[in-house]
Amino acid sequence: MHTLLEELGKIGIVPVIKIDDAQKAVPLAKALASGGIPCIEITFRTAQAEDAIKNIAKAMPEMLVGAGTVLTKEQVDKAIDAGAKFIVSPGFNPNVVSYCTAKGIPIVPGCVNPSDIERALDHGLEAVKFFPAEQAGGIEYIKAIAAPYPQLKFMPTGGINAENLSRYIAFEKTFCCGGSWMAGADLINAGEFEKIEALSREAVFNLLGFSVAHIGVNSGSEEEAKKASVFFNTFFGFPVKDGAGSVFSGTNIEFVKTAAPGSRGHIAIGTNSLTRAIARLERGGITFDHDNAKKDATGAVIAVYLQTEILGFAVHLLRKSTASH
Repeated sequence: MHTLLEELGKIGIVPVIKIDDAQKAVPLAKALASGGIPCIEITFRTAQAEDAIKNIAKAMPEMLVGAGTVLTKEQVDKAIDAGAKFIVSPGFNPNVVSYCTAKGIPIVPGCVNPSDIERALDHGLEAVKFFPAEQAGGIEYIKAIAAPYPQLKFMPTGGINAENLSRYIAFEKTFCCGGSWMAGADLINAGEFEKIEALSREAVFNLLGFSVAHIGVNSGSEEEAKKASVFFNTFFGFPVKDGAGSVFSGTNIEFVKTAAPGSRGHIAIGTNSLTRAIARLERGGITFDHDNAKKDATGAVIAVYLQTEILGFAVHLLRKSTASH
């Protein structure tokens, strides 16, 4: 997949924006970025789109700004000249797709059935937009049509909102979701940029689903770890799960037998998407001990420590499907 599309995948949400006033484009982009969404798709549905893209690209070169609702080769040229870094179209137009490919700009065309998908594959694409997602059958339909095409990723757009985002993004073939609920035209026109920032931050946290998976306590020895777990089993009924390096008491307390990160212990934070969580925190200045990350049999990272301690506790992210390891 194109590296820029991989970056969109790490963000997970692409705000799809219809803008009526290009002067509001930069404060809008700043609100989205401050809320944790450093990308934006400006749709060519108003006469202000080209100037809006230009304003954002000039003021915020770090923002991944793209052009949406691109229907013609002429619009592709306008978008690129304005500073767009990617193109999105509502349907599959082979002329537009070929034109973008020839120019080296990534395009995510709309596909809603196997025939569309196979045309996209014929054009060498690895990612498509599924539009309109909810109206066309939702996540269950995407799962059904995705099955024969293991190499393809999807960007569901249309009807995605705060309530159903997690269902779409949980599917492993969804690389990101497009939506406008965090920055609707009414909020933009009213200059409600603080509200847009708050809704963006809420969307990111819904996407990542952070929660405390367990607390790890450094016991100092295997004997002390087992003794502590027996106490919680005897008086609270928490089941004991004895592992190679630690003993779990229930699912939320871990007694570590040997030396481990954190002078006192560690706090494990579960997340729906480890890759997106790492990217989000790294954008905020957090660094990770990637060299010692824990991986599953396929080589995918399932746990990684932050390179910092909080009150003597190390902190690590943990993929929720492995919430007690």
